[in-house]
Amino acid sequence: MIPQMKIWSMSVVFAMSCSIALSFGATSGVGEVHYKSSADHTLQPAMFYAPEKSDAVPLLVVLHTWHGDYKQTYHSACADWCLKNDWAYLHPNFRGPYTKPEATGSELAIQDIADGVDYAKHATKIDGSRIYLLGTSGGGYTALLMAGRRPNIWAGVSAWVPISDLAAWYGEIKKSGREDCEDVSRSCGGPPGASKEVDREYRARSPLSYLEHARGLPLDINAGIRDGHDGSVPISHSLRAFNAVAATEDRISPEDIRFFVDEAAVPPQLRRPISDPTYGDKRALFRRSSGAVRVTIFQGSHELVPRAALEWLSQQRKKD
Repeated sequence: MIPQMKIWSMSVVFAMSCSIALSFGATSGVGEVHYKSSADHTLQPAMFYAPEKSDAVPLLVVLHTWHGDYKQTYHSACADWCLKNDWAYLHPNFRGPYTKPEATGSELAIQDIADGVDYAKHATKIDGSRIYLLGTSGGGYTALLMAGRRPNIWAGVSAWVPISDLAAWYGEIKKSGREDCEDVSRSCGGPPGASKEVDREYRARSPLSYLEHARGLPLDINAGIRDGHDGSVPISHSLRAFNAVAATEDRISPEDIRFFVDEAAVPPQLRRPISDPTYGDKRALFRRSSGAVRVTIFQGSHELVPRAALEWLSQQRKKD
């Protein structure tokens, strides 16, 4: 059980309630906290851990998946990493599952994540050059949003199987019969094309509208080659996100993107041997870098490879 900690009184008031301690896999000592939103002054929950260190420590912010919330245990390996390596860990709620307007890429959700980082900075000593963001699926979508909307916070962002274009994804999942399209419609006020206002919501909540601002930020985008076939997000979303940040000469052509998606395979002319043991049996099949952004397509579907994400993030440092 994490001991009760004091309440800070500042321009943004932070409150910490640690009467609940949860277990994330092998991890114990991750506790429930609450901090005040600077956007609407509500108390927002999160799971949080800070090591007992006198020196400044890295902070890993991990974002829950589409239907998850702050109590989700999908990223337990990330919490375990933080305990073993003396990193602080934050798993915010940012308005819960992506089933309503205030949750799906909203201004409230974005501010909740930024406020969570501020909370961590006041709760413990954080190394400002080592604040990292990681998300999978819906969390990967929001990680891309935060890379474009708040690039100055992060030393590195690792987005796994993310959605980059909500309007495109709505059409893809509606065609496949997935009920997630109703979540997107509720969040944006209707299906794409319903009105100019609705279409503005889709653009405002989609990472592709902002990713040009992430140029220079170390950004790691990953997708399983079979996602969109066995999983819910076609890998075109990851490839298009890479293109939005990459230099013109490094972008992946529309024809090659179509091949990736349709064939669940790397186009023959793009096949190169890749050695990266951090992916284990989910071996990397394709990788391209441009400046500080890279995209990796691996042998898998709609999933995270924790070791690959965490080891890449641990190598990143924020430049002055």
